[in-house]
Amino acid sequence: MAALGGVRVMSQSLVVVRRPGVWRGLITTAATHSAQPKSGVGEEKEGKVIPVTMVPGDGVGPELMEAVRKVFKAALVPVEFQECHLSGVQNMDKEEKLEQVLNSIRKNKIAIIGKIHTPMETKGIMSYNMRIKRNLDLFANVVPVQSLLGYETRHNNLDLVIIREQTEGEYSALEHESVKGVIECLKIITSYKSRRIAKFAFDYATNKGRKKVTAVHKANIMKLGDGLFLRCCEEVAELYPKIKFESIIIDNCCLQLVKNPYQFDVLVMPSLYGNIVDNLAAGLVGGAGVVPGESYSGEYAVFETGAKHQYSQAAGKNIANPTGMLLSSSNMLNYLNLKHHSSKIAGAVKAVIKTGKIRTEDMGGKNSTSEFVDSVIKHLKSTGSSLS
Repeated sequence: MAALGGVRVMSQSLVVVRRPGVWRGLITTAATHSAQPKSGVGEEKEGKVIPVTMVPGDGVGPELMEAVRKVFKAALVPVEFQECHLSGVQNMDKEEKLEQVLNSIRKNKIAIIGKIHTPMETKGIMSYNMRIKRNLDLFANVVPVQSLLGYETRHNNLDLVIIREQTEGEYSALEHESVKGVIECLKIITSYKSRRIAKFAFDYATNKGRKKVTAVHKANIMKLGDGLFLRCCEEVAELYPKIKFESIIIDNCCLQLVKNPYQFDVLVMPSLYGNIVDNLAAGLVGGAGVVPGESYSGEYAVFETGAKHQYSQAAGKNIANPTGMLLSSSNMLNYLNLKHHSSKIAGAVKAVIKTGKIRTEDMGGKNSTSEFVDSVIKHLKSTGSSLS
């Protein structure tokens, strides 16, 4: 019997050892939150306004956040955004800025965030993105990849989910130059966090009515690190006999996603693989601008775009596609139990795309961000979605 971070593995079952200060364990994970919000959170009551932390970020982030603000205002969503600014390129590299963001999220328990740029020139410092995730223990990143009706791509009618552990792996920020010209970069894999993300993936599949979980790895080469991740997934899979379990090597996974993505349902993987596969999968359904994303800890929820791209070359040009961020904001409202507002906003966004009359540049059109947002708002009003 081995003790691991407050969790004991006994007879191939997981038993939580409850100790003060220890995360609530593998039996209750944030996967439950993603499908079913905490009781009482965001219940629609007259006059009640829910505070949400907003971090615009870099690149097109501020424009996408403005799109969310406009749509929420038009839909009379009872949310008050508390804006905090954090940037990797705008001379905001001060500890107090990061602490303001962290304190706001800790207070509100929920946030919507644009991509924060990580300059390659900065060495030896963990990025803001990673520091937020580490400080809040946002261990699970969820990216639902779904085709949009009315927007044809090479593969249509896709519906798969990518779940990524994002607090360790290659993103542990442990690297150094041992001798001149030789860099050592450490990849950290632990049994506790591997079991935790595996449990999250199987809970998510169970709550969402999914049928299969696929673990993505490179255990044929990294036999210890990825081998541990794979074994943990296999152990957790035994607790879910109704969910089919498979595993696949990361390079073959990328090939199969391009060739036949329909074979996948829920995919779970370590940090770097997830970052790559998120973007690959986004390309299958239309690109970085159309896929929502969300991150969970046992206590906090952060909503963002699914593809890891701040699209800096488009900043200030009013050409960014707000679809992914608007769909993410809709998912945030669902999490807050504002289900009516959530469905109306998601419905309006999808209706605009379905008509085919409004297309941003990345979707082969010539419409601006503002025109897309105006069309969403027009649809909200035309369908009686003022939500009085």
